[in-house]
Amino acid sequence: MNRYSTREAARMLGLDWRTIQRYIAAEKIPVPPLERVGGGRFRIWTDGDIDKVRKVLPTIANGRKTRYKKKHSVVSSRQSAKAKKKPLAWAPAVHKKNKNKRKK
Repeated sequence: MNRYSTREAARMLGLDWRTIQRYIAAEKIPVPPLERVGGGRFRIWTDGDIDKVRKVLPTIANGRKTRYKKKHSVVSSRQSAKAKKKPLAWAPAVHKKNKNKRKK
């Protein structure tokens, strides 16, 4: 049974180690207990721990990708159809030429 550090486990999962730390702090993934190694306390990951996280990762909603998902309903589709008929706000305005310009 191999043992890995958090950084090595993150590399095996294809994530940055800071992402793993955020998921641990938010309690989104199952984590191994802290172990005392030398003078510090570390999480020592096994192959089984990494497999558990690998199964949970697809269910984690990562903010930016899921934040703006629209709920599909009849009302929203009608509203979006109306919005398409409006002229674009960024379209250039047509300016009339001023015939009474002063010549210098």
